[in-house]
Amino acid sequence: MKQPLAYVHPDAKIANNVVIEPFVTIDKNVVIGEGTHIGSNVTILEGARIGKNCRIFPGAVISAIPQDLKFQGEETTVEIGDNTTLRECVTVNRGTAAKGKTVVGSNCLIMAYSHIAHDCVVGDHVIISNATQVAGEVDIDNYAVIGGGTLIHQFSHIGAHVMIQGGSLVNKDIPPYIKVGRNPISYAGINSIGLRRRNFSNETICNIQEIYRYLYQSAMNHTEALERIEAELPATKERDEVVLFVRNSKRGIIKGYL
Repeated sequence: MKQPLAYVHPDAKIANNVVIEPFVTIDKNVVIGEGTHIGSNVTILEGARIGKNCRIFPGAVISAIPQDLKFQGEETTVEIGDNTTLRECVTVNRGTAAKGKTVVGSNCLIMAYSHIAHDCVVGDHVIISNATQVAGEVDIDNYAVIGGGTLIHQFSHIGAHVMIQGGSLVNKDIPPYIKVGRNPISYAGINSIGLRRRNFSNETICNIQEIYRYLYQSAMNHTEALERIEAELPATKERDEVVLFVRNSKRGIIKGYL
């Protein structure tokens, strides 16, 4: 259902039951899936790929060109999964030649005034709270929860099931399953409440706690801690995920208690 006061480029591919409110602009080379609702004054520019049953609130701008001086007009996209909500004035920039696309997964909630820059990859079930600013080429894994007003440095990696305190300055990678906060940002324990809500067993949560005792509550450096973790703790999906994350970290992981 398209309002007469909206502009939809004739080359855009819009499913039949998409709701488009007044003063919306939809450019060419845009695809929008069934059941999506586009609020008034939303701007959806070239290269947007929006899934089914999404909700985009007034003032959002999707797939504007990246704020990256290396961008040379290459053909890139923004991909937004099914059942994702973008609240008022959210901005999601399209990719550059680095990755070719910016991705926001399914079942995400991106709250008002947040920005997701070029070439970011946001997983499924992610919550990004109000006025969070995500710089270019950041990876945010599934079920991460990011507090309002957080600033995330480019190229950072945020692991799955992480919870970040509002107002944080993220300048290092954050391994999965933990809470972080304070200033400067540091480890604040595992995200046990979030894990229980997602049906992690008590045994699994205890195993994750033990992993982080080696990493953050021992006198060992990270290399020594990883070796001890692999040698002394039982092999589990969670153990191997943490070990792989830390070993592959390009920026280094956040510090322990300060």
